[in-house]
Formats: sequence, C-alpha cells, structure tokens
Amino acid sequence: MSDKLNLSDAEWRERLSPEQYQVLRQGGTERAFTGAYEKNKAEGEYHCAGCGAPLFTSDTKYESGSGWPSFYAPVEGDAVEEVRDDTHGMVRTEVRCARCEGHLGHVFPDGPNPTGLRYCMNSASLDFTPKED
Repeated sequence: MSDKLNLSDAEWRERLSPEQYQVLRQGGTERAFTGAYEKNKAEGEYHCAGCGAPLFTSDTKYESGSGWPSFYAPVEGDAVEEVRDDTHGMVRTEVRCARCEGHLGHVFPDGPNPTGLRYCMNSASLDFTPKED
C-alpha cells in the first residue's frame, strides 16, 4: 500500500479510544467474546479503526469459536502485512494494517477452505460498514 499513514503518538491518542489505542498502537488483545464484531452477521466491510483502510468483508467472516471475529482471507491486494511475532513465549504471525501498521490480530493455519487460514482479529481494531441495500 503506497499511501502510508504516519501519525505522532499524540495524534494517535487523539484519534483513537483508549481501547483502540491499546490494541492498534501497543499490540494489545481484547478479551475473548467481548468484542463488538465477534457475533456480527451483517453483510458489509470491515475497515481499520485507525486509518479506515478496507481489510475484510463479511463474505470471508466465519464463526471460529475463538471469541474474536475471524476471517479466512483479507480483501484482495495488499491490505494487511504479516509479521513474525515471538512474544509471550510463542511463535505466531501478527497481522497489521498495511496502511497505518496498526496491530489487528494474528493469523493461524487452522481455518476453513478455501485458504485454511484463520485471521483472528480484535474488534477494537476494526470499524464495520454495513452493505447498502
């Protein structure tokens, strides 16, 4: 993604709620089964709560039972970046917004077809736009 969004820490704090800041800018994780979009079944598009970039659609969302909104694929193109995460004594793959580098969640190789991937995202890192009728 060519139009990177680089803001100062003060600008991020002004733009985001405390929970969004903790997740997007500090790599936090919301508690399982508490996020606004975990049970969302409406049709539409999920955008980065930090910068508004499109990330996922409801067409790829599925019920994983993990307690977080889960998708089997991001939108086409370079919407997300995947980065090795070896914090907390684990080796995982962190998912970040390609535009603002905000922490979204992690991707795991235990999802459904067609990709076999589970993009396990924090609701606090997302904004949902319902599909227009």
